[in-house]
Amino acid sequence: MALRWWWRCGASSRRAPPPASLPRLRPPGPGPRAAMCYFTQRSSTLLFPKICSIFWRFHHTSTSRLCSCSKTVSDEKYQDPFQLGRKDLKNLYEDIKKELLVSTAELKEMCDYYFDGKGKAFRPMIVVLMARACNIHHSNSREVQASQRSVAIIAEMIHTASLVHDDVIDDANSRRGKMTVNQIWGERKAVLAGDFILSAASVALARIGNTTIISVLTQVIEDLVRGEFLQLGSKENENERFAHYLEKTFKKTASLIANSCKAVSILGCPDPKVHEIAYQYGKNVGIAFQLIDDVLDFTSCADHLGKPAAADLKLGLATGPVLFACRQFPEMNAMIMRRFSKPGDVERARKYVMQVGPVSNVPFLKCHPY
Repeated sequence: MALRWWWRCGASSRRAPPPASLPRLRPPGPGPRAAMCYFTQRSSTLLFPKICSIFWRFHHTSTSRLCSCSKTVSDEKYQDPFQLGRKDLKNLYEDIKKELLVSTAELKEMCDYYFDGKGKAFRPMIVVLMARACNIHHSNSREVQASQRSVAIIAEMIHTASLVHDDVIDDANSRRGKMTVNQIWGERKAVLAGDFILSAASVALARIGNTTIISVLTQVIEDLVRGEFLQLGSKENENERFAHYLEKTFKKTASLIANSCKAVSILGCPDPKVHEIAYQYGKNVGIAFQLIDDVLDFTSCADHLGKPAAADLKLGLATGPVLFACRQFPEMNAMIMRRFSKPGDVERARKYVMQVGPVSNVPFLKCHPY
């Protein structure tokens, strides 16, 4: 399996050549792509615990040193992916701050606020490991190119700028366990700070000097805007809601990971088949990441989340767990259409969601926050 080979190569000290058949590989059955597929099926309510289990195995590596792989593959133990990418992620936030050199002290303070080194750096980690996998496959090189590392930096800058803007739109009070930029400096200055981070990311992108990479990553910005508009709307037809939700999830979350993975694959390997593999991997990991984040909104406390629990419901958003619960409790349809605006709607909807098997039957989500 291409993905399993990637992790083994990263964890091994041997310079093993990649499998010759890598470009023809497809993501394994019990993985993010399968999760995406069965979400579109009528039986998705029964299959939801499986996607939780799948993604837990992926995510658990960020909270434990080692994770055992399937006995059907080998008896090796996979390393923590953050340890695999540690060398390339070193000084990541310091390098981002260098891109944000400004003369105005207040603007600099605002821009530096979220780049304090306390973030998960999940997106840069995925990007540098994809870069390394593509480089090993194409040229047997374990080194990440400077331009590929720049893509990881740009991805984190675009992500952070979108958080600043999201907090303004949502009138959020906390993010990553501290007050939001808009709560400290006000909405107008927060919008300008997000714009400035985005412009600095654009300058760094132009510095790479590759028009194909520029085209790929600017698509992310378009998707972020379109995704926000999708989130502001809703579908009356129950059968269309999940497709709407998945499209919104892709544009707001997965597009950044997918296109960043594609960008580093283009820089490291000329094979279009590898570019598509990288894109699909980033897309499905990004969707899985957001699906679990939406579940954690119901199962984790605010201290673990770094933001208020049940925040999506309070914003009137019907995420995956709500849509699943709606199939068992049709009375939720009216609440979804009025965006949980009546007194008691949020509490009732949360109660219904917690009664549905897919959430209540996944105990690890209650004790293992992101």
